[in-house]
Amino acid sequence: MQRAGIVRRLATGAVAAGVLMLGAVVVAPASGATSASTPIVWAEIPSATPNFIFPYLPGSLCSVANISQFQYFMYRPLYFFGSGESTNVNSELSAADQPTYTNNTQTVTVNLKGWKWSNGESVDAQDVLFWMNMYHAEPMNYCGYVPGEMPDNIKNVTASGDTVTFTTTKPVNTYWFTYNELSQITPLPIAWDVTSATGAPGSGGCSSAAYGTADSNCAAVYTFLSNQAGYNATNPNATSNALATYATNPLWKVVDGPWQLSSFNADGTASFVPNPKYSGPVKPTISKFTELPYTSDSAEFNALAGGSVNVGYLPQTEVTSPAPNPQSTGANNPRLSNFKLVPLYNWSITYFPINFNSTGDGGNAGKIFRQLYFRQAVQSLVDQPLYVNKLWKNYANPTYGPVPVAPANTLSTSFEKSNPYPYNPSKAKSLLAAHGWKVVPNGTDTCIKPGTGANQCGSGIPSGAQLKFNMAYATGIAALTSEVTAEKASWSSAGINVVLQGESFNTVTSQAVACPSGCSWEWLDWGGGWTFAPDGYPSGDTLFGNGSAANYGSYGPAVPGFNTNQSLINQSLSTNTSLANWENYVAKQVPDIWQPDPAFTLTEIPKNLEGVTPQNVYLNLTPEAWRWSS
Repeated sequence: MQRAGIVRRLATGAVAAGVLMLGAVVVAPASGATSASTPIVWAEIPSATPNFIFPYLPGSLCSVANISQFQYFMYRPLYFFGSGESTNVNSELSAADQPTYTNNTQTVTVNLKGWKWSNGESVDAQDVLFWMNMYHAEPMNYCGYVPGEMPDNIKNVTASGDTVTFTTTKPVNTYWFTYNELSQITPLPIAWDVTSATGAPGSGGCSSAAYGTADSNCAAVYTFLSNQAGYNATNPNATSNALATYATNPLWKVVDGPWQLSSFNADGTASFVPNPKYSGPVKPTISKFTELPYTSDSAEFNALAGGSVNVGYLPQTEVTSPAPNPQSTGANNPRLSNFKLVPLYNWSITYFPINFNSTGDGGNAGKIFRQLYFRQAVQSLVDQPLYVNKLWKNYANPTYGPVPVAPANTLSTSFEKSNPYPYNPSKAKSLLAAHGWKVVPNGTDTCIKPGTGANQCGSGIPSGAQLKFNMAYATGIAALTSEVTAEKASWSSAGINVVLQGESFNTVTSQAVACPSGCSWEWLDWGGGWTFAPDGYPSGDTLFGNGSAANYGSYGPAVPGFNTNQSLINQSLSTNTSLANWENYVAKQVPDIWQPDPAFTLTEIPKNLEGVTPQNVYLNLTPEAWRWSS
């Protein structure tokens, strides 16, 4: 995720094999003579390219590649999170001072710092009201939306100069509201309040209206801006040529961040130059920052070693000295002697969603996935410690539940850390056999005892139903391909027949859409999971709340045990209740399949480039802080 979070944001750790993709850019040498202004070339994660510029994203486009490593360069959020491994608000880089809570936490006051847009407008309270009015009109088209939360829990928003005041419908957990609600907001310039390319700023009638009174106007503004960015909300699969216009469209030239886009190719090649009107802290010293796309980690590594990329990544296949443990760093690849190796572990969990409303497997898939015993069996066949050690070469941490167990934190419980479902093939087979399945190792299990009894297959599952499912996974990173291949073999040992379908990261994530009325996808593995950024409080409402846009598998009331999950989530949102009871419960419920959480990147940084470390735990990239030392 964002909010997952949002992250709520899709984190990426895997993607598609193929050839190097380069745009028409001038690259600087990775080593050798440099001046303070020498451009920097940075490698994008393979196949995870930026493809949406408007900072109001639907779930299918809500990714780190679009937000943390693209949009934030140009459009600063109300609150910027993280400084190195700290998950706290970064007050220096935030557009507003810390919020204050009064009236039994139902009045929230936010004062903006008076930064400027590149067209001379102030970044003020009206820009925040613009965002909130759009959110009121179009909540389902924003990936951070959770029914009952913002904007549903906002009674009123008022704007006056640099001060914006939120009135909530009931008392709130102040930590949660700052980290998971206010964190969603990106002030929008009045220049975007239009419904046509020739419209005068503000003519759309969304930014100046009293809160929640101009839904039709705001919906029209949203439709125009979203289409300008290349997303048609009424026809998400429609073809668009908007990406090619990102660097020339006057809308996107109005920025308040340290960078402005100078060129953009539809393949994901993006170049930025400093915004001369930037009024915030930490101004760029390099003359240009370029992002290059790759379709495989091996192609990106060769570009890095060959000198056409300054900052890139070490693929797992090129790790010549495994880390002694996930908290340490091994020796660097000898081909990269001019670089220092710095793993980036983000505030995240890794999992793949299963579709509880899937119509696959002859209409039986979703019904099977709703059975807790089945999810327990699947999880018991995922050998996380082995994969961390052998496949990820100790550059990974396990995921045992909904809260990250690393970096070290006070939120993850001892129960979750203990691994509730350790690798146990015998247990998996026993669970299936005890619930009415004929277990056929290395074949396909079938239901022989339909019904809802304790020793039967479960509600709606007919006799003869099969445990045969499709899993789309992101290709391009060898360690991930090895992992899903190993999992397939492990599941097969208990008669769970999984057919693997390798696709690009963007193709896999485009399918990750909740479908309340049912749809065909069964399992989706984009090679990551969820980065809790900017929503730093992993309270579960985004990923596991009923109707949440990022609840991709539609974990909801139809799944036995869900209502307890929702009740525990609700408790933590209105009071400062500990997450422990909810966290332990969901770890046992297995609403997604937990997997190893690899380092987001094994970052390779030139030894004469400063400011890249410490890397942001939320994956927010800040090249304006990068400096050549010689």
